[in-house]
Amino acid sequence: MKTKLRVAAAALAAVTALGALTGCHGSRRTNEFTVPDVFESTKPMTISFWAKNDTNRTQTEIYRKAVEDFQSYYPNITVDLRLYTDYGTIYNDVITNIPTKTTPNVCITYPDHIATYMTGENTVVPLDALMTHPSYGLGGESVRFDAPTLQEIYPQYLAECTLGGEQYVMPFMRSTEACYINKTMVESLGYTIPDVLTWDFVWEVSDKAAEKGADGIYPVNGQNVMIPFIYKSTDNMMIQMLKQLGAGYSDDAGNIALFNDDTRNILRTVSQHVKRGAFSTFKISSYPGNFLNAGQCIFAIDSTAGATWMGSKAAHQDIDEKALVDFELVVKPIPQYDPDHPKMISQGPSVCVFNKDDPQIVLASWLFVQYLLSNDVQIRYSETEGYIPVTTKARESEEYREYLSLSGTDNDKHYSVKIDAAKLLLDNIDNTFITPVFNGSTSLRDASGQLIEATAKSTRRKETIDDAYFDKLFSNTESLYRLDSISVNGKTELGELPAESVALIAVLSAAWVLIAVYAVIKAVRRHRHDSHN
Repeated sequence: MKTKLRVAAAALAAVTALGALTGCHGSRRTNEFTVPDVFESTKPMTISFWAKNDTNRTQTEIYRKAVEDFQSYYPNITVDLRLYTDYGTIYNDVITNIPTKTTPNVCITYPDHIATYMTGENTVVPLDALMTHPSYGLGGESVRFDAPTLQEIYPQYLAECTLGGEQYVMPFMRSTEACYINKTMVESLGYTIPDVLTWDFVWEVSDKAAEKGADGIYPVNGQNVMIPFIYKSTDNMMIQMLKQLGAGYSDDAGNIALFNDDTRNILRTVSQHVKRGAFSTFKISSYPGNFLNAGQCIFAIDSTAGATWMGSKAAHQDIDEKALVDFELVVKPIPQYDPDHPKMISQGPSVCVFNKDDPQIVLASWLFVQYLLSNDVQIRYSETEGYIPVTTKARESEEYREYLSLSGTDNDKHYSVKIDAAKLLLDNIDNTFITPVFNGSTSLRDASGQLIEATAKSTRRKETIDDAYFDKLFSNTESLYRLDSISVNGKTELGELPAESVALIAVLSAAWVLIAVYAVIKAVRRHRHDSHN
């Protein structure tokens, strides 16, 4: 009986903890981590590392090699690698494990996600003290491998990973978005690609390419399928268009400004070109690279981190070889409203360390994070896609310079499109920006993309797209993503959890309630049975 009641009590306690997390307004109770004076190098330790590899086998092997090499420096540390195919699943799994304190030790993540993780008490380790520690800090005297110093990490990328003036995340790789263009097809329509793409140019060419012949065939490609312009990430599309216009999105205090007249005008434009058959999205039509490689798309916008999927000679293909069309491909920054002042988003994976009761485990986790910033990992990983290293140490190395110089010498490691995508970002670092980070910024990002997706779908269904439509769309989107409940006063005071996280925790809470009820009923029945005997 006592055992059963203990189970029930534990279950109910878990429900209480989940409820507290769900209702929390995010007072970030994070104690400063105290770095141990000495690392216990003979003490066996196991740390877990959750990473995303996008089904890229080369990336998988790089992670495994990084783990193996790190363990050769620190034989007492075992790194348990867990691979995911998308960041969203990592995010949801971390949220699930916060109440039970079973988060990983190290996690590939985004600052937006960290802001939500920090609604838990002492969940994420602040890294400032670790970074500057003389023995175990970046490039510290007791670190056993050639780690970068603090000065060898780009300050811009460090700044992207701060919340409330404190460093809670370390940058790992950086990317941006690129427009992958079928130059052959553009020129066949009588156009010349400008040095800097503009939205007007892309829309004009796309509308022209969307014209069908009397037989239902598109003259531009001689096929019965053509979607001239496909955008992979519509949240990035909306965010960047608003930034280029100097329009509202959100501010550093977390005030939501997405639902404005500039957003309406963007959506009207999207609707017009969807109606003409000139524009679609990944969620509606599928991966833009597949259409590009089959000669069924002219402008495919995706991350520079997806460059090895672009072009008929790309190493990675998701369509039948017979469907591939040979064409000349060029890589350009995303379209701009003002070509003289280009703006594009800075993105890419970062790394965080989760707090644990044993400070030695936390220190071991931090040492592994440092190894991810070493040249051995930075250069190898950046060579897998259109990523760029986050350290000057890697970027200025002879090895990395040679890699860039060999562009086009093969279609694998030195695939020209992949290296062109990396160079695009290297040439435009000063033109990149990030969005404000706060608890709820993930939901705001999702909402911005949903506006485009919903408008495109409504247009395809031949619904009326007018001010009344946008009024309803804005209201529904604000409610769906709980943006009306976000109340933030600076980055140190966070709002409620995003809607997806609240829903997930609610399901978990319900499950724990059922477990608790079942345990109590079973215990009572057992007690009655014992009494009768």
